[in-house]
Amino acid sequence: MNSSRISLILLAGAALFTGCGSQTDTSASSTVSQVTSSVTETEMPVSPCPIALPLSGGTPEWTLPGATGTLAVRGSTTTTAPSVEVGAPFSVTQTQVKTLTAGDGPVVAPTATVSVCYMGVNGRDGSVFDSSYQRGAPVEFALDQVVPGFQKAIAGQTVGSTVAVAMVSADGYPQGQPAAGIEPGDSLIFAIKILDATD
Repeated sequence: MNSSRISLILLAGAALFTGCGSQTDTSASSTVSQVTSSVTETEMPVSPCPIALPLSGGTPEWTLPGATGTLAVRGSTTTTAPSVEVGAPFSVTQTQVKTLTAGDGPVVAPTATVSVCYMGVNGRDGSVFDSSYQRGAPVEFALDQVVPGFQKAIAGQTVGSTVAVAMVSADGYPQGQPAAGIEPGDSLIFAIKILDATD
């Protein structure tokens, strides 16, 4: 894989783009609005990707013993970001998807363009390597332009769903992604909220 054609993970929404087999510019198009300190909290619009951390002690919606380590995930709510707790090093031998909360919107097609909030966590050390929740803004992209594990997590779900995926390295970055601290062989975890989808 040509690393010059892979978007850097730490840029808005770029974590998911593979950059292979396409001459299309896959650089992230979303821009995080800067809110000045003069704006009061009551004036700030509610973000579809809330930045507030969930309260500690909540019950996970998904617990998964891995080939090594453990995983516990709570999906995002209207007011809090998701929680992904890893007993590192966590790894899986096959990609696994869990619907945390089913949405009531239309089913997402495998090639749809989607708007999502997401958090990506490295199973090797439990570190967050990318998060639209931390930026407080959703990201839009076509499902055929992302890593296979992300497409597997979203295609077939319904809009409005919160979903988690634990993916093998082959469905993420088999060659690694040094800019994000991802090494070859790392299993990755994503907590996702599907906001919208268009065919």
